[in-house]
Amino acid sequence: MTDTARAGAVRSHGLRLLALLGTGRSGRRHPVLAAVMVVPLAVLLAVGFGGWDAVVVQASSVAVLLGR
Repeated sequence: MTDTARAGAVRSHGLRLLALLGTGRSGRRHPVLAAVMVVPLAVLLAVGFGGWDAVVVQASSVAVLLGR
């Protein structure tokens, strides 16, 4: 396999992997995938630092904004 063909195969494989992870050529993630990545960390930090009430208030504010 030539270097050009190998580079094309690697690029193609990388683009498929990015599509699987929810990112496109622009590098932006799907909002649902981003939420799935962030929510567990937010819960861990909220429980670890005792800020559960603040998390609930912020989540309800976001829910109201998304409901518009």
